[in-house]
Amino acid sequence: MAVSDHVDLNQFMEGVKKRNPGQTEFVQAVQEVAQDIFEFIDDKEEYHEAQILRRIAEPDRVVSFRVCWEDDNHNIRVQRGWRVQNNNAIGPYKGGIRFHPTVTESVLKFLAFEQTFKNSLTGLPMGGGKGGSNFNPRGKSDSEVMRFCQSFMNELFRHIGPDTDVPAGDIGVGAREIGYMFGQYKRITNRWEGVLTGKALEYGGSQMRPEATGYGAVYFLRNMLQHNDEDIEGKAALISGSGNVAVHAAEKFTEMGGKVLTLSDSDGVIHDPDGIGQEKIDWVKELKFEKRGRIKEYAEEFSGAEYHEGAEPWDFEADVALPCATQNEISEDEARKLVDNGVKAVAEGANMPTTIDGVEVFRDAKLLYGPGKAANAGGVAVSGLEMSQNADRISWNTEKLATMLEDIMGDIHEKTVEYGTEGDYVNYVKGANIAGFKKVADAMLAFGVV
Repeated sequence: MAVSDHVDLNQFMEGVKKRNPGQTEFVQAVQEVAQDIFEFIDDKEEYHEAQILRRIAEPDRVVSFRVCWEDDNHNIRVQRGWRVQNNNAIGPYKGGIRFHPTVTESVLKFLAFEQTFKNSLTGLPMGGGKGGSNFNPRGKSDSEVMRFCQSFMNELFRHIGPDTDVPAGDIGVGAREIGYMFGQYKRITNRWEGVLTGKALEYGGSQMRPEATGYGAVYFLRNMLQHNDEDIEGKAALISGSGNVAVHAAEKFTEMGGKVLTLSDSDGVIHDPDGIGQEKIDWVKELKFEKRGRIKEYAEEFSGAEYHEGAEPWDFEADVALPCATQNEISEDEARKLVDNGVKAVAEGANMPTTIDGVEVFRDAKLLYGPGKAANAGGVAVSGLEMSQNADRISWNTEKLATMLEDIMGDIHEKTVEYGTEGDYVNYVKGANIAGFKKVADAMLAFGVV
């Protein structure tokens, strides 16, 4: 943006598309933020002069590397790995590592861009980053996963550190993968330091980390409801996914007096009109985390539940929805289904699970809609607290961390209300975008042109 001739939103987005050809996920993420930020900075010349949004939408660096490993049949396999370091204006790069066949540079750039604002909202000193590989751990032996993780870290270690970039887990990267990567980092560097979060408790992990994203999304949902003189108790929820975020969101929602009706995976959805209570949630945890089974087995175990192959949770009636699976799982049509099925509030446990057109449906219907950068910030918040514990060589108990998580999600809600209130409606997307942007932008202004 030139000082004397500000570009408009369309011109800005044309530039983003031209610089990032074929990267649809990244362009979508920038569009979703830019349409709110342009209005906010219209009369703020200092942001225009410094081209702040243009700079945030250009990662500090994108590292791409080859990952070679040997499978159990002694075949040499080749994958591609990435680390996207988007912005470190307010702290070391921070963001997960994802192992999944759908991982591309575009997906990781979108996630790192979103992470920049999400981390800003937590109030903790963390910049935005993301990494991963198109490696699929599903169906691989423990030995194969170990060899891949060690090879991945053989390159990644050059680009990370406790004061530089602190990765965490994400889709396809759980405690097993974190353990293998951390062990290799120690082996290569001969240093024990908090360079990864999501570690097991035995070697520097934090209490509450597995629960944090799911619990945080439910805390944010409760805050939205209470701001409108409602509560979770007695409400029915549709939850997508059956991984870490989904099951812990179901757990906290149930604890607060709600009834969870659905869980899903990439094959289909289970619908349980009797509710997925704590005993059933514990069964799902064992199924998914220990046996690595499929959600269809739930309907075989519990009478009254039905499995719908190829379906989505959004086909059923409920009061609230918590999308906790993956990006773009709610299209415009599916968003309309949610509105038609009586859903009044949506809190995103996943990253960008709703398309831009779907978000517009929620906005037009005046739904209480908590976007991922606000509603699912609980995970990275506790990761940030794990970094603090590692730095000081201490370990906080569950009660202290639970209180801190609840307070952080409450603070995020207050920030989004402050910048997103439009008459009697809170536009949480706008509030989250502006609140997250402002802190990063002001830090960048302080540094000058770097």
